[in-house]
Amino acid sequence: MKMTFYGQFVAGEDQESIKPLIQKNQAFGVGSVLDYSVEEDLTQEEAEKKEMESCVSEAEKQNHGIDQREKKFKAHRQFGDRRGGVISARTYFYADEAKCDQHMDTFIKCIKASGGASVDGFSAIKMTALGRPQFLLQFSEVLVKWKRFFKFLAAQQGKDDVDILEQKLELEHLQVCKLSGLKNILTIDLLDWNSLINDRTKISNLLLVPNVETGHLEPLLSRFTDEEEKQMKRMLQRLDVLAKHALENGVRLMVDAEQTYFQPAISRLTLEMQRLYNQEKPIIFNTYQCYLKEAYDNVSVDVELSRREGWFFGAKLVRGAYMYQERSRAAEIGYEDPINPDYEATNRMYHKCLEYILLEIEHNRKANVMVASHNEDTVKFTLEKMNEMGLRPSENKVYFGQLLGMCDQISFPLGQAGFPVYKYVPYGPVNEVIPYLSRRAQENRGFMKGSQRERALLGQELKRRLFKGQLLYQPV
Repeated sequence: MKMTFYGQFVAGEDQESIKPLIQKNQAFGVGSVLDYSVEEDLTQEEAEKKEMESCVSEAEKQNHGIDQREKKFKAHRQFGDRRGGVISARTYFYADEAKCDQHMDTFIKCIKASGGASVDGFSAIKMTALGRPQFLLQFSEVLVKWKRFFKFLAAQQGKDDVDILEQKLELEHLQVCKLSGLKNILTIDLLDWNSLINDRTKISNLLLVPNVETGHLEPLLSRFTDEEEKQMKRMLQRLDVLAKHALENGVRLMVDAEQTYFQPAISRLTLEMQRLYNQEKPIIFNTYQCYLKEAYDNVSVDVELSRREGWFFGAKLVRGAYMYQERSRAAEIGYEDPINPDYEATNRMYHKCLEYILLEIEHNRKANVMVASHNEDTVKFTLEKMNEMGLRPSENKVYFGQLLGMCDQISFPLGQAGFPVYKYVPYGPVNEVIPYLSRRAQENRGFMKGSQRERALLGQELKRRLFKGQLLYQPV
């Protein structure tokens, strides 16, 4: 395995064994995003059981009958194994608080290793690894209801695009505001980071949604128990610990995107961390999945907020990892498919979001973006736009990212040309990274076409070296 499949896609077993590969890539101008890729190899039944246990609160177990509970959590039972149809992303299932602490410790080791490997390293984390997903579910529900309320107000008032953006920003900003159609609405700062991680503040008291009929803010039906409050606090505190370690080690921390029913909360909490930690430079990066129909709206609102408040905007743009699962869930439960209709529409969305951020970099210089893509057309599009806008590689505002073992014909020429380019570098013991390798083996047809092109390019390069007498290539 080490000489073949493992050796192609995984850097080594531990932080020491991966150093030669990191140093070799650095010699060619290619940085690293370290990723400890150990995953639990659960059966489908085990995964579904863990998902249901983590998404049904103790309060709901006590206060609702089995029929009501079963009905309410049909979606989670149906899609309890969140790995279904997901090839390009790791899935974490909640076991207990000790396991979440282990995940945090693993992320800290990756952050420290990234800081030790280079002066401008990256490290990636997943929020569902740090606590029970129930909080993310309920938090997302609150944010979705506020968004629907905004759309209702915009439709009622006949606002034009500028006024709608202004009003949406007020809601996103969550400042004290008075909204027409509602009386006695004075929204508190729902997402003040210090309040969220403060042990004295009850999170469930903050999860309020507007009621159009009564004109008051009301809590969600379900409340957290005291134990659940502590669990949610610990989740946010783990996130805060990771951000502080990233800041201390000079590492950029990328928060991965996840399923749409978690994502509003993940994005919102990431934005709050950006407000706190991105004051001097971009430390926290949010991930935007461009296969979503609302990707551009999300990017544009967050960029505008960063501009108004003066902090550094950091984004990783990906196409998305959960398409088949999201579409199946939408069809099963009966809501609008959140995914763009086809690959071409996703490409257009990706380039639209990317161009918007590049324009912000050109005008404001406080935005940063990682173009995380194996698509050669997207890389060429980025280079053309950078050239048009006069964005130099040495400014380190635009980064490129690909997976280790894939699309080297993109990564290494970029690195040799002086562009900031990074490889996601997975590592871990052979027997514990099998799930990761399994997903790499199942990559889509697009990658298989790319590998054919890679083989052709390797053949051309081998012939060139043989004819030139340069069998060993030296970095320039």
